[in-house]
Amino acid sequence: MVADALSATFSALADPTRRAILARLAGGEATVTELAEPFAMTLPAVTKHLKVLERAGLIRRSRAAQWRPCQLEAEPLREAADWVAQYRRFWEARFDRLEAYLRDTQDKEEPR
Repeated sequence: MVADALSATFSALADPTRRAILARLAGGEATVTELAEPFAMTLPAVTKHLKVLERAGLIRRSRAAQWRPCQLEAEPLREAADWVAQYRRFWEARFDRLEAYLRDTQDKEEPR
């Protein structure tokens, strides 16, 4: 059992099949059958992936007669992006320092 929402999001995103399902749902609602089409796996296997995404809060499944449409729930992705953004700022600062160092080194090496 995953202890927090951010961990659940990253755990769900760790699988390429689940990332592909989310990418498909970014284009709009889809049924389980539609989501399963591009994959060489059984419907029960796809359903297992959907359950992981649903537990992580990344999708919502509903019922309409015999259909089981799924929708993307983007809020957990925003929270993950916000968390990653902290580290992007860290790396950008590092790259800025590296760029300054390289510029300084290059200036010292150029003949006058």
